[in-house]
Amino acid sequence: MVDQVQDKQGETLVADLITAFDTDAFDLAPVSLWLEDYSDLRAHFEALRVQGVTSLADYFAEDAARISACAARLHVIKVNKCTLDLFEAQGLDDLVGNLDRVFGVDSLAVHATELVALWNGQTAFSSRTVNYTLSGRRLDVEIKGTVLPGYERSLGRVLVAVQDITEREQARRQLLTSERYARGLFEFSPVSLWVEDFSAIRRLLTEVRQRGIVDFPVFLDVHNEFIHRCISEIRVIDVNDYTLRLFRAPDRQTLLESTRDIFRDRMERPFAEQLKHLWDGHLFHQLEVINYSLTGEEIYLHLQFSVMPGHEDDWAMVLIALTDITARKKAEAYLEFLGKHDELTKLYNRSFHVEEINRLERRGQYPISIIMIDLNGLKEVNDDWGHQAGDALLRRAGEVLNKAVAEPSFACRIGGDEFAILMPKADEAAAHTLMMQIEELFAINNQFYSTPLRAAMGCATAREGMRLEQAIRIADQAMYDAKQSYYSGSADAAAPERRSRPR
Repeated sequence: MVDQVQDKQGETLVADLITAFDTDAFDLAPVSLWLEDYSDLRAHFEALRVQGVTSLADYFAEDAARISACAARLHVIKVNKCTLDLFEAQGLDDLVGNLDRVFGVDSLAVHATELVALWNGQTAFSSRTVNYTLSGRRLDVEIKGTVLPGYERSLGRVLVAVQDITEREQARRQLLTSERYARGLFEFSPVSLWVEDFSAIRRLLTEVRQRGIVDFPVFLDVHNEFIHRCISEIRVIDVNDYTLRLFRAPDRQTLLESTRDIFRDRMERPFAEQLKHLWDGHLFHQLEVINYSLTGEEIYLHLQFSVMPGHEDDWAMVLIALTDITARKKAEAYLEFLGKHDELTKLYNRSFHVEEINRLERRGQYPISIIMIDLNGLKEVNDDWGHQAGDALLRRAGEVLNKAVAEPSFACRIGGDEFAILMPKADEAAAHTLMMQIEELFAINNQFYSTPLRAAMGCATAREGMRLEQAIRIADQAMYDAKQSYYSGSADAAAPERRSRPR
């Protein structure tokens, strides 16, 4: 009797079943079947057309109550046992007498589309809507209706199949809820999240293995271009909102099109470490990296890398979490700076001076020249104008020495108004040249201030076999002699004094 019944689709039964409503086949069908009479609805449609109604959809839009009025003209002739069981009805009369409870108001809009289909001459309709059992339990249903052959004009017999899709819809809603939850966690995470495709990088690493490479770190050291190629093969799939703010991107599209501006320069070294982790099979790892915002700032980041489940063999989807540690790194850098520098003058401090002397003696970068410097008149400035004025004089000295001294030489503040310059691989001539440059910068600096910046200087050069402490004592004595000359008036007090003693 039944040629085809599609359980999930609620398809109508074929002709053999349609012509056998008085047999057991209708009652035994495994889908809810309703045989209905729409002839009263057809007569109502004709009356509306006579009244000038041309669009049933517009007619319903003017007054939603008209939908219920049309629905009331549909008459149920019979239903099968599956229908009674589905809607928890004792019989046909029990079901028909409580149709207002079966068809809730939330099904009216969907029912209107079915009516419009019939108005437009269609002989079949389908929809998804919500019905209710007589006990009030919600049913998600799929409805398919067909006008039986021979009744196309009168609509006197319409077969409606109702498929219960509640479990499927509940599963869909649960999946949708889970997806929204996961998306919410992704979007509103307080760290930068990236979903990336590393499959091309995996292929490149596989190719390197196939070439017989065993020592991958050495390979990276020799083939720097391989690192750049791997960086260029990173494919970004998605990022969250925090990422846009962190990298100063106006929108996702702009960021996705600007990855070359983000992954560059100082990213290279930490990315090489990341490649080593992947080479060793560490599909989850952490390290510190440097990226760049779209406005050019360096961003220090703590990176957590994880190949997502199901992609262990292709790396086609990896999750990268980036925590901004820029403030921490700047604080660490500042603390490191303070550990080696004098806060007032920004020159290296005495601690660094001592360490550098020990390092130079170990490495033996001879000849090593040393210049000792002492400001003249600082005590008088402090006494006459206060320590703020004295500090200003020291800052000016720091500015001059920072300007004059470049690596590999180092200028250090080793006392209140005492400074030392260490010059590895520099002879006496280089030391005297630097002292002359400092004098010139002092003179230029004095043009902008009422309090003159003056200093006594002395230098010495240590060669192979000579301890640096001895050279420092010689330079210090030369500086002291220059200072004595300044205060005794034996030299022009308007210019810095400089002297040197031979070895």
